[in-house]
Amino acid sequence: MENRCESLYSKEVIKHFKNPKNMGEMKDADAVGKVGNPRCGDILRVFLKIEKKKINGKEKDYIKDIKFQTFGCMAAIAVSSVLTEMVKGKTIEEAKKLKNNEIVKKLGGLPAIKYHCSLLGAEALNEAIKNYESRLLKKDGDGFDWTTSLKKKK
Repeated sequence: MENRCESLYSKEVIKHFKNPKNMGEMKDADAVGKVGNPRCGDILRVFLKIEKKKINGKEKDYIKDIKFQTFGCMAAIAVSSVLTEMVKGKTIEEAKKLKNNEIVKKLGGLPAIKYHCSLLGAEALNEAIKNYESRLLKKDGDGFDWTTSLKKKK
């Protein structure tokens, strides 16, 4: 098995599969993104902890912490792991720009049949960011949650 994996996958993929970084659930996440591929059965959840920091005099949201849970193959786990390393500490705007081909490049490539795993990684990150931004839109500047207030009045 080891020799077959080494012929299909880069050393970086094998490293992240054997020793994934930032794996696990985040109980106090500010956002969660979940995606899956019904054909292969891979499921990926990304958890984000967002904080604010000043950059060039402007306050920006950045990814303070990121974790993942993946039910999937070797490539899906490696993609999830390297994704977390690539965006941890980045601003939301920087993280939005991450493309799946950058993930593949960082891993030293993926077999063509496993390329879809890189799409799952980028999609899960983007879903988590959308989840975070939608929560921001629900609150006004004072932190008042209009959606909760409206539900109570009905």
